[in-house]
Amino acid sequence: MIDAVGDVQKVLLLGGTSEIGMALLRRLAGERRITAVLAGRPTPGLDDAAGALRSEGHQVEVVHFDAEDGGTWAPVMGKGFASGDVDVVVVAFGLLGDAERAWQEPDVAARLATVNYTAPVTMGVDAAGRLRAQGHGALIVLSSVAGERPRRTNFAYGSAKAGLDAFFTGLREALRPDGIRVVVVRPGFVRTKMTAGLDAAPLAVDAGQVAEASVSALLSGKETVWVPAPMRYVMSVLRHLPATVFRRLPI
Repeated sequence: MIDAVGDVQKVLLLGGTSEIGMALLRRLAGERRITAVLAGRPTPGLDDAAGALRSEGHQVEVVHFDAEDGGTWAPVMGKGFASGDVDVVVVAFGLLGDAERAWQEPDVAARLATVNYTAPVTMGVDAAGRLRAQGHGALIVLSSVAGERPRRTNFAYGSAKAGLDAFFTGLREALRPDGIRVVVVRPGFVRTKMTAGLDAAPLAVDAGQVAEASVSALLSGKETVWVPAPMRYVMSVLRHLPATVFRRLPI
């Protein structure tokens, strides 16, 4: 259970190879040794992530699921909670995808929507029920500023993130009477493997900065966090621009 000074004993990371997710897990652990459940596809990358954490002294469980395969979602949640209470569930998986194919090819659009919206929402509902049953815990969900006003260049991805963001913002209110925390994190451009090869946008950050802001929000009681912080004001301006102006921006 998360104690008065924010110590965490067990974390379930949905997206076990996510650079942001791993940075979050380490930041939640601090100098202590915790139990980490890494959930993801059975790949060498997942094994490497588990090995790295074990070398740091953490107890690690690995469970397999595929965000594109709905048949794996409920089993992985059951396995993640099977060995005892979970203090924090981190929803850190996602798919950037091919922006142009996503609005022209139905299968590509469906895959993007499944990974970025349907899977995290379904697994989030499952996690919420389990956290309520154990009587404590928190969800940290990686959203994106791309969902605040989807752009022509990535509107399929942005629309899925907009839906995810709205859902977990609402779930936060539904869980409030039960004392379950939901922190929605809205990063801008993050320098990770997923964005490798792309031109970094202004105010770009790295995984460690997202992790630091996310955990600080959890411990301080904040419920929504923009990374970096000035991105909140940038997006406020962009949300209110007339469409005729917005579509001319080089973004």
